[in-house]
Amino acid sequence: MEFKSRVIVLVKASPQPSKKYQETVCCAGIDDGGKWRRMYPIRFRHLSEDKTFKRWNVVDFDYHRSKTDLRWESCRVHEETLTVQGYVRKLEERSEIVERALVASELEATDKGNSLALIRPTDVELIARPRKSSEIKEIQEAYQAQAKQLSLFDEELAAYQPCPIEFKIRFKDGDGKERKKLCGDWETEAAFFKLRRSYEEREVIAHLHRMYSEEYPRRGITFALGNMQKRPQTWQLLGIFPAKESTQETFDF
Repeated sequence: MEFKSRVIVLVKASPQPSKKYQETVCCAGIDDGGKWRRMYPIRFRHLSEDKTFKRWNVVDFDYHRSKTDLRWESCRVHEETLTVQGYVRKLEERSEIVERALVASELEATDKGNSLALIRPTDVELIARPRKSSEIKEIQEAYQAQAKQLSLFDEELAAYQPCPIEFKIRFKDGDGKERKKLCGDWETEAAFFKLRRSYEEREVIAHLHRMYSEEYPRRGITFALGNMQKRPQTWQLLGIFPAKESTQETFDF
């Protein structure tokens, strides 16, 4: 059975090589009922310009339920139906959207039977580690291997450039537990590459550190988390963005 959905996108994680789809991006958003929708497969770099989207875009799509991914939020998206309908600009509206899905921690999300969650962390610290050349080569080879599976109907993608820095985030969740997770937020990598065009690498890292440990907390830092299909007890950090506590009661889109 085919369904339709409209979501406000909150998650756009870094691309991952895929045996079946060459490359996919974990995307997710919240619908008008406040429910999560995990959008898969999204071959983001294959999308035409009019179908590309970013966080806070309002996106429509058709989907059917996956026969292999039984997490209730997961949708098998029909890529050709993706349409971008708008963009949420007002900070108050963004905050109200976030409030709909907030939980204290990944443990609370698990107890509720959810596989996606938004939390408000504290004591956030960015940890940056330069990747070894062997690590970067390994990542590149993984993408190259999947590129060989290219369909006759697909355009060849430019070689994926791995970030030379591995970013991890140390933080405390609402249960007071200290955690450290690999940062899977694509916007973090994009910010690194954009800033590196104008600044030295150490200055870029210092800027990102200030943004995540000082600026975002002042503006209401929010983490988007998601668990792994094959290892549901393992939660990943998929998105980082600011959204202050809401004073709104409702928001329709």
